[in-house]
Amino acid sequence: FSTFWRKLFWVMFSRHETEANKLYMRVLSELRNFHFFPVTHSPGKSAAHRSELRQAKRIVVKLGSAVVTRGDECGLALGRLASIVEQVAVLQNQGREMMIVTSGAVAFGRQRLRHEILLSQSVRQALHSGQNQLKEMSLPVLEARACAAAGQSGLMALYEAMFTQYSTCTAQILVTNLDFHDEQKRRNLNSTLHELLRMNIVPIINTNDAVVPPPVPNSDLQGVNVIHIKDNDSLAARLAVEMKADLLIALSDVEGLYDSPPGTDDAKLIDIFYPGDQQSIRYGSKSKVGIGGMEAKVKSALWALQGGTSVVIANGTDPKVTGHVITDIVEGKKVGTFFSEVKPAGPTVEQQTEMARQAGRTLATLHPDERGEIICRLADLLTEKKDEILSANKRDMETAASSGRLSQPLLARLSLSTSKLNSLAIGLRQIAVSSRDSVGQVLRRTRVANNLELEQITVPIGVLLVIFESRPDCLPQVSALAIASGNALLLKGGKEAANTNRILHQLTQEALSIHGVKDAIQLVSTREEVEDLCRLDKMIDLIIPRGSSQLVRDIQRAAKGIPVLGHSEGICHVYIDSEACIEKAIDIIKDSKCDYPAACNAMETLLLHRDLLRTPLFDQIIDMLRVEQVKIHAGPRFASYLTFSPSEVKSLRTEYGDLECCIEVVDSMQDAVDHIHKYGSSHTDVIVTDNENTAEQFMQQVDSACVFWNASSRFADGYRFGLGAEVGISTARIHARGPVGLEGLLTTKWILRGEGHTVAEFSEAGSMKYLHENIPVPQRFPS
Repeated sequence: FSTFWRKLFWVMFSRHETEANKLYMRVLSELRNFHFFPVTHSPGKSAAHRSELRQAKRIVVKLGSAVVTRGDECGLALGRLASIVEQVAVLQNQGREMMIVTSGAVAFGRQRLRHEILLSQSVRQALHSGQNQLKEMSLPVLEARACAAAGQSGLMALYEAMFTQYSTCTAQILVTNLDFHDEQKRRNLNSTLHELLRMNIVPIINTNDAVVPPPVPNSDLQGVNVIHIKDNDSLAARLAVEMKADLLIALSDVEGLYDSPPGTDDAKLIDIFYPGDQQSIRYGSKSKVGIGGMEAKVKSALWALQGGTSVVIANGTDPKVTGHVITDIVEGKKVGTFFSEVKPAGPTVEQQTEMARQAGRTLATLHPDERGEIICRLADLLTEKKDEILSANKRDMETAASSGRLSQPLLARLSLSTSKLNSLAIGLRQIAVSSRDSVGQVLRRTRVANNLELEQITVPIGVLLVIFESRPDCLPQVSALAIASGNALLLKGGKEAANTNRILHQLTQEALSIHGVKDAIQLVSTREEVEDLCRLDKMIDLIIPRGSSQLVRDIQRAAKGIPVLGHSEGICHVYIDSEACIEKAIDIIKDSKCDYPAACNAMETLLLHRDLLRTPLFDQIIDMLRVEQVKIHAGPRFASYLTFSPSEVKSLRTEYGDLECCIEVVDSMQDAVDHIHKYGSSHTDVIVTDNENTAEQFMQQVDSACVFWNASSRFADGYRFGLGAEVGISTARIHARGPVGLEGLLTTKWILRGEGHTVAEFSEAGSMKYLHENIPVPQRFPS
């Protein structure tokens, strides 16, 4: 926007830059009133949650020495600085008011002075020696204030050149302690900064290191009105409070604040830091190029927080995040350490995950009968407490209906009924029975050598994260499968089902309490973004999304280092062969499409053999779909056969999730298979035919998780398969595929029992030989 309009006005005013800039500023001001952020800045309290940072209008970005300076301490990290400038310019052009507190003058000056000294020494040496070979030259220790004086102009020129690329103006301001402690100077500084911000100029502020005295040791911050400016951390904090900034972003060379020095074995990144928590922190050494350190950053951050400015400390040096770290923070993403004065009533999601892991380990050691008892108790509670459950669900339904934000299919998924709860209870009891053959089951035994036996046994995966939307019945199903498989579980439900999820989770924990493992299943009720949960790669072992294809795709993109089990789309096909029975075809099509159109296993595309067109079967299919009020979209070939066709489909790869479907014509069974492979999602595909040979070829060739012959696509379900329930349907080709029940939530480990065996004994000169004999597998838990 900025570049285009500046150039346009420049041409309009015959390249008269002053007039062009005036008009540009006027238009930008009008556009701010119309679309972007309000021009007037209304400071308030610091943000209680990261999501509130999106509303930040006035932002101070503090660039530490380690961020701006190269690793050799001589010169600036230009690539890193350029990406930071780009982000600041983007936010400035959104209508925010950006200020930068920067280090780097000393490093830039040191580079210049060293170059000048080397050049001077080489010239003198060449004159004295009269030869080209120069002796090794030593550089004197350069005083920091001299370096700052030599580097300040070059640093500012660099910033100006970079911001010019984004049509953004900058201004330099050098300050010292006196500028804040002298009332007249403080007012002048405040007035200057406000005027620059009003004119859409980015102030670039630095301590005047050429004249500033050395920092006073042990000079701590004192109160809201007094802060000793001894480094750029304290300068940024003072400036943020003085200017009533909404947000202070302090970029350093570490990810944020740790509870102990980064790099130590037990160091954990602190997501949210609260005043009073500093006593539990052990600080490490400061950056070799800075004069502050993390302790100084924390003190400055707490001072700014007390003054009403939100603070985030984050990494500005990691090449993986530098290009978007500032914009991510402003978007409310979980980056670095967020300082907040509002401590949540319950545990953080990290604490919940740790609680679940610890209780989950106990859950895995329970006898299968004990885990079965927990599941049966949950099944009983679903029927005993049905009135409370349905009352909570009614409140959710009323809220969703009044908001108008949920489509009819999603409202159907949100709704619970007595019959649904009864079906859930039956499914849970099936899971309880199957839990006997879960954790600790021996899959194989091998006698590797004499007195050396190997076992492969089933074990839980660990901590599961299940994210689901608009389907509260998912909560008890997934919980039962987690209990049966001995897995800890973290649940994140949609806010549209908040009341229902809350009561169902309470009942789940009540059931878990009978064997002392209440914390094994946690419901995330904080305002955590799904993308933030997907970054907990050191705490979560598997993510299972349950919801729309968009939700699944978003989670697959956001998950960093965590496997995702699920399918992104449910584009299911029913192919009606030329040798299909009329009655079977009509019943299967009707059930596949109309039984529950919102389900992922509902038919979305009906493939018809060409020979069926203009036959009684074709007419009956169309009549049935019309009676059921199914909207038909014509595929390209189907449309070509019709004089007056339904609306032509926009894409043959569409999941409608409603009473809609596509009809397309194919020439043969092989054409149907090719169509499915090209446009399907490897979920569930069906052939209807009385020709057994054709059916077998179809089932062999179609590469989907579920392939059926003369049966509705709606049978693709864990409950209908006898799994009791499912955590979802996977279209992946490893680990688990199709409806994922109990077995899909288990992995294996190897147990080797020996008597002092060593590999050396099995060498050519050794005394032992490998046997590798299979041993019958014993029953792990006899009845």
